Amino acid sequence: MKKILLLLALSISMVFRAAADEGMWLPMLLGQSVYNDMVKKGLKLSKEQLYSINKASIKDAIVIFGGGCTGEVVSQQGLIFTNHHCGYSAIAAASTVERNYLRDGFYAKNKGEEIPATGLSVQFLLRVEDVTKEVADSLKGLSGAERAQRQSAVLASINGRMSDASQNIITRISPLFKGNQYLAFVYQVYNDVRLVGTPPESIGKYGGDTDNWEWPRHTGDFSVFRVYASKDGKPAAYNADNQPLKPKWHLPVSLKGVKEGDFAMIYGYPGSTNRYESSLGVQLATDIANPTLVKLRDMRLKYMFEEMKRDPAIKLQLASSYASIANYWKFYDGETKQLLKYDVYGQKKRSEEAFQKWAANKPEYKDIFTNLEQAYAAWRPYAKQRVYINEGIFGSPLISFAATLQPVEAALVRTNASGADMQKAVAAANEARTQFLKEHNKASDQKILAAVLQMFYTDVPKDQHPIGLFEAIRNEYGALDKTSTYEKYAEAVFRNTILLDNNRWADFVKSPDANALQGDLAYNLASSFLKNYQSKYLPLFQQFTTRNADWGRLYLKGIMEQQPTKVMYPDATFTMRLSYGKVASYQPRDAVKYDYVTTMKGVLDKYKPGDYEFDLPENLLKLARAKDYGQYRDARTGELVVGFITSNDITGGNSGSPVINGNGELIGLAFDGNYEALSHKLAFDKDLNRTINVDIRYVLWCIDKLGGASNIIQELTLRK
Repeated sequence: MKKILLLLALSISMVFRAAADEGMWLPMLLGQSVYNDMVKKGLKLSKEQLYSINKASIKDAIVIFGGGCTGEVVSQQGLIFTNHHCGYSAIAAASTVERNYLRDGFYAKNKGEEIPATGLSVQFLLRVEDVTKEVADSLKGLSGAERAQRQSAVLASINGRMSDASQNIITRISPLFKGNQYLAFVYQVYNDVRLVGTPPESIGKYGGDTDNWEWPRHTGDFSVFRVYASKDGKPAAYNADNQPLKPKWHLPVSLKGVKEGDFAMIYGYPGSTNRYESSLGVQLATDIANPTLVKLRDMRLKYMFEEMKRDPAIKLQLASSYASIANYWKFYDGETKQLLKYDVYGQKKRSEEAFQKWAANKPEYKDIFTNLEQAYAAWRPYAKQRVYINEGIFGSPLISFAATLQPVEAALVRTNASGADMQKAVAAANEARTQFLKEHNKASDQKILAAVLQMFYTDVPKDQHPIGLFEAIRNEYGALDKTSTYEKYAEAVFRNTILLDNNRWADFVKSPDANALQGDLAYNLASSFLKNYQSKYLPLFQQFTTRNADWGRLYLKGIMEQQPTKVMYPDATFTMRLSYGKVASYQPRDAVKYDYVTTMKGVLDKYKPGDYEFDLPENLLKLARAKDYGQYRDARTGELVVGFITSNDITGGNSGSPVINGNGELIGLAFDGNYEALSHKLAFDKDLNRTINVDIRYVLWCIDKLGGASNIIQELTLRK
């Protein structure tokens, strides 16, 4: 372990200038040369102010927000800023057709008006411990499935030992460098989180899918929450007597604005990258995985959007699901284009060829790519089918829910199953069905099912189809090359299933029967695909992933040995990271240059009355046209700055991350990346990569001038 850390420290000091803004650094292992470079570029804080175990530091103001975003504490009363799209589900859940906070926005004028966000939590990082030796010793001599199983057991054991349910402390070990290093991250979880404020969706999602992943951007992507604790400051379930959490650290807020070249630091929880992926993995993504996913999501979004336009209630019902699907539909489309445009496959291939020459006489490494090629060749014929199962067949909410009833079937047919087992399985299914129906839109789902079945039949090799399924559809509903056949079949599924019939479902719950479940068209369809995949193709996928993990881990170990001066930061694993760069314009193509800020002028230029993506609230139009910006006006432009871009290295999970200046002050919230660099999960582009941020002054203007929530502003520590 010490050897790896030394290697990293050496590589950073010797080659760091080559890609100054690349890297998602572990703040607890920040090398001196990295810190020195940060200071050189404008950081005014000490290393201990960035991260300390024994003293309060910036890391204590950064939280995991929900299950996949970042938030930051901005007041001494537990106030949290994050993105609008991170709070989207909680905002939608709090909304009704009569009180539609997604549409109209909401600001609590006092703590009594704050809305409990059921099921939402925030996690504070307490400490990080290196457990590499313990894990590595237990895995010596193991490979493949045996190693994977042993690793899972060892990590679970350590996680359990280092967690404390009585204190709401949980531990998650993160394998880094493809399993060459293991760090245990210890968190304290707070479950009483309340919605404090949100702009209207017309601000929080301004530009919609059209502007998603694009610059210039004019989106007010923020929301405000508060975390509560018991009277003694401990994590506690929601209780009216709970008090706002008094944090160890909160970020002051700067009203000074940004200029080209300013230092910018981003803390957060980037979800996942795979920058040490092989050329074979890149090829599989561009040839099969990404195009198939984009095609299937495109179809699903089309039918959902048709229904959302018809009725505000349906829009509210589907809003969260639609936003989630749309976000990465566009991402993977852009990723594929950028990977191909810059020949990332070719770049990696050339590096691998150099590695193979170096490894030719080294027994530990010489056969890595022979083995990797065999693993990919064995899996590639089935890769498309797996995407179709996950993104297509189970992209139908009805079929996805039906698949979750497998435990019910198992309990009903198991000869030694007790009555209690059956009742438990049925009760769980009944509870899940209630939630499913709240979010289910039959009209869009029925069209999705008809379309995906036809696409599966056409695109997936016939010998991978569930045996007899399409023949049965043909015999009863018509020719398999006709769209009408699948439409008739989907209509029959939805009309006849007990899963959508309250009376028949109630009868089933009272008297569960295996034949009734197995004979249900929706369950039968889900079961056909699921059992076909589980019995034939899941074992192949598991074999592929374990082999790929083994050889990938060894390849990365070899690279460290081959190139001892190479910059090696770990891939993102939804663990706390720090990235730094600068406020920077860019030139995406010939004769085009993008400024580093956008302003309210651009918001008004895009405005289209009544448009689904570019409408605006009347009070925003009134204040903006009057240039009533108050203390939030930008001194340089005389305008209200809405967004800005930096060269920071981020990825999904960084949504809501604070953008911090050299003085440790909050200047914006990160919420997106630019389309020209969407290859960033697999390859960082040091010239075109930009992080898109909402300017904190626009956030405060929306809260203060539009929302009238001066009480929120008064909580903040403002730096002018």
